[in-house]
Amino acid sequence: MLKVFMKRHHIYHTVLGLAVAALALTACSDEWDDHYKGEAIGLQEASLWEAIQRDANLSNFANVVKACGYDKALASSQVFTVFAPTNDCFSSAEAEALIQAYNAEKGKVNDNENTTIKEFLQNHIALYNHSTAQSGADSIVMMNGKYALLTPSDIGGSRLLTTNQHYGNGVLFTVGDKVDFFPNVFEYMRKDNDLDSIRSFFYNDMFYRSVFSAEESVPGGIEDGKTVYLDSVFHQQNELFGSDFMQARLNSEDSTYWMVVPTNKAWRDLIEEYSTYFNYDNTVNKRDSIAYTNTRMAIVKGTAFSRTFNADATVRDSARSTNCVLDYNRRRSSWGADSLHYYQYFNPYQTGGIFSGTTNVNCSNGVIMKADNWNFDKRETFFQTRIIEAEARGAIKEVSTVENTSKGVKEETITPRIHYVENDNAFYNIVSGNGFVEFEQAKTTINHTVTFNITNVLSNIGYDIYLVTAPALAADSNATAIQRLPTIMRCTLGYNDQEAKKQENRLVASVENNPDIVDYILLAEDFKFPVSSYGLNEDQPQVTLTVETRVTSAQQRNNTHTRTMRIDCIILKPHEQ
Repeated sequence: MLKVFMKRHHIYHTVLGLAVAALALTACSDEWDDHYKGEAIGLQEASLWEAIQRDANLSNFANVVKACGYDKALASSQVFTVFAPTNDCFSSAEAEALIQAYNAEKGKVNDNENTTIKEFLQNHIALYNHSTAQSGADSIVMMNGKYALLTPSDIGGSRLLTTNQHYGNGVLFTVGDKVDFFPNVFEYMRKDNDLDSIRSFFYNDMFYRSVFSAEESVPGGIEDGKTVYLDSVFHQQNELFGSDFMQARLNSEDSTYWMVVPTNKAWRDLIEEYSTYFNYDNTVNKRDSIAYTNTRMAIVKGTAFSRTFNADATVRDSARSTNCVLDYNRRRSSWGADSLHYYQYFNPYQTGGIFSGTTNVNCSNGVIMKADNWNFDKRETFFQTRIIEAEARGAIKEVSTVENTSKGVKEETITPRIHYVENDNAFYNIVSGNGFVEFEQAKTTINHTVTFNITNVLSNIGYDIYLVTAPALAADSNATAIQRLPTIMRCTLGYNDQEAKKQENRLVASVENNPDIVDYILLAEDFKFPVSSYGLNEDQPQVTLTVETRVTSAQQRNNTHTRTMRIDCIILKPHEQ
């Protein structure tokens, strides 16, 4: 049975505490694949490495193989197919340049990420036996994961000089041209000098690193209660491709993506602007790292497009990125309204559209769209409307209390009661989320306060802030006139400054709601928070809104106003310039 050739790190005696890299060379012998119609030539017992060494016209290729340590693999029982470029197309100077590049990266990157290995050696070697027939073609996978079309005359467009030479551990071809390395979307970023800035982000060690795979590693026993591995397998992974970030495996050869990528100039301009939106107070743990990541994710999130969801027939009307939420129920759950369409862009090819003015580069798994001018509107990506549903878990921070001296406890002056709007009610789908909280008076002789938590705000960017009240009719279509009285409220916003000191801003001193409608009360226009809470996991959110009734005893006694509040939600909406 064949074992897949991979880079392995062998861990020796635990006292040494060292891990060293070695090639996995063990496998059982493989028979010539019967389903290939090509005729095996030679059927020699020699190994592929011996055959390459013997051929003087492959000396330059052999030098690179040996310098990179692949001579051991090609001399082992592991089965390969090698497409070796001859000296006529691969000079000694080119070989020496590749060897120098290999040595320059050796020890600094994982061997499978070494440019010489990945883009040259593994681009000329495939696992298993492959052969050509007199007609037809076969798509094969090279060791670096690239797909190449093998025909009777060429491999990936490179001319075959000799074919189907079968040796003890595989098949040897010689080619008259080097097999071109065709980068995928992820790989192209580090090959284009115009994309240095985004490359440094995607290839940052914070996200792109080797990850240990216990399932594929070989355990050697237990020492001090921990498993000691004789053969440890690591894979290169990029966290930015995951569900919390791009939701796009940009390095996958089995997927097809388009990605709009800012050039260095565009990137610098965006960083200068966006970094002000992710300014965290000085007490936030790892504030610089969080700001670095969130600023750059604000640029790239929503810029990758899977062709699975963007067919030619529809993409001209609407381009849906991998971060777009397609399901309308999930949009309502995630963003508070199904009408919001973040990371989905209409008329992308029109002037000013996200695809207009880009320079397109074909890649092995899609297209890079280089953009000098950034046409993404931040209000369609990260600068989102924040809807804090009053009935949502964790939305209510606290309500007002009074001291009960006889019992020695504090008692709440109002009682929060959640109401849901029935589908036959006139306010169904008008009340946000079809739910609201009624703060019923537990103490009728005093005014009350309720404080709401507000999370994930951006800094130094304008919000219009609304308090939305619900009518009693939304819970009961037969609500009485006494139940439908208005209330008067005072609203105060709490937030941190740069030193994490709590600031208070009284947005409105007195405002009366319309009790028979869903009333959108504008509390502040173009309000800018000095520090951000975006992406923070806050036990005690730094941003709060306190709503306080301001109804006099006479107003309540005369049945003109009530101290009962019905709060639907709080909305922080991006300010329209």
